[in-house]
Amino acid sequence: MTATLARGVRAHADITGLSLSRHWVFGCLLVLAAVLRVLVMLGYDTAQLYWYDSFTYLDTAVHLRPQGAFHPAGYSWFLWVLRPFRSVEVVAGVQHAMGLGIAIMLYALTRRWSLPGWAAALATVPVLFDPSFVRLEHAVLSDLQVIFLVTAALTVLMWRRAPSRAATAAGPSQVGGAVRLSVRAATAAGLLLALAGLTRTAAVPLLGLAALYLLARRTSWRSVVAFVLAGGLPLLAYAGWYAQHHGRFALSGSDGVALWARTMTFADCTRIQPPPDLATLCPNGTVLDAASEYVWAPASSLNRLPGDRFSRNDQARSFAVAAIAAQPFDYLREVALDTSLAFTWEPVAHPKRVSAHTTFPRGSWPLPEQHALIGKVRNEYDPDIRGMRSVEPFASVLAAYPYPWLLHGPVFGVALVAGGVGALRRGRRAALLPWSVAMFLLVAPVAALDFDHRYVLPAIPFAWLAAALGLRRFR
Repeated sequence: MTATLARGVRAHADITGLSLSRHWVFGCLLVLAAVLRVLVMLGYDTAQLYWYDSFTYLDTAVHLRPQGAFHPAGYSWFLWVLRPFRSVEVVAGVQHAMGLGIAIMLYALTRRWSLPGWAAALATVPVLFDPSFVRLEHAVLSDLQVIFLVTAALTVLMWRRAPSRAATAAGPSQVGGAVRLSVRAATAAGLLLALAGLTRTAAVPLLGLAALYLLARRTSWRSVVAFVLAGGLPLLAYAGWYAQHHGRFALSGSDGVALWARTMTFADCTRIQPPPDLATLCPNGTVLDAASEYVWAPASSLNRLPGDRFSRNDQARSFAVAAIAAQPFDYLREVALDTSLAFTWEPVAHPKRVSAHTTFPRGSWPLPEQHALIGKVRNEYDPDIRGMRSVEPFASVLAAYPYPWLLHGPVFGVALVAGGVGALRRGRRAALLPWSVAMFLLVAPVAALDFDHRYVLPAIPFAWLAAALGLRRFR
């Protein structure tokens, strides 16, 4: 009986991947990644703050209300939870821990799907060691929270392993069959994706993408309904709260302005022939090096009109829809060209005023003290808010950090192709959901506004997850 019990314990450890001796590769990588993050905390004297984004997040954390323009309040709720510490350095420290947590979830999920330890560990390398990821963790920005929430949602949705070999041998109907997702797990996944959407509206369509995946995999209707309700009700509630403050049922007030800026790189009003009320938004001869620059440039046609730019959000959306309908191939060309920037060997500065760092820079980054909002959040959130500067000797160590070849753009492209091939293969198609999420997170920001290397980062973990799950079919 003792021998039988021992065999059962060993079998359970094999199934769940809990045998610590089988995780030494990932354990070593995790320790090195933690050391890197400690160096970053020591090498920079405070968290990185960005004008407009960081300060609107902090201001909303103090005065809990929906912002009228770009940002929903999800990330500000996170900052509100940490407000008692009155320190953006604490925010950065918690986000560094979240970065390690993302890697742990990715590793656990790939091991759950029977990948060997070294292959599962390899899939976490971009999250653990990409300087761009680590710098994102050190900044007061919402991107990392979105990645964490979407990773957690996919972990819940995909935690149930594929059918056993015995089930596969039973017949084709067992392969790629129904997903057994409990109502509780479906509810948790829906809530996680809803929170991701309330952190960045670009994540909202992931709810529909995941729901289609569950329907395609013949998940029970109770679980699908629970997932849809858990994901949709928080969004509806937030939209109602937004309407109370801003008079329109929405999650933000900038989608039309963003899409209008996207069309400024190709719009031709002789082909669009907009009505008089939209003609004022036609290109006026101002040429900028990136679509997103048109949102802020004083010389752009939108900003030459009286009033706040975001007060014309509906008008801007109408113009953008008309431009895309009149010039669909021009729109697709611009989206494809900008998306291709994700696959260059060295990051491209886009727009040119944005530095495309591949490692950890040294120097100082002062704040624009003339803006009143800085003094406001300094008084109400963190009295020590200041510009960031590098600290020696740790900054010199970070500056010498080599950029791993595994993180260059062409390798990211290979991971996407590998994940796509795995997603299309007959069988369990475990890679389908993470690959679809990666492709959406890569293309959607470009289609809605513009390319930015920062916007590429959320797609990278899921591209590598899809590649790992896809290639397991070729073992």
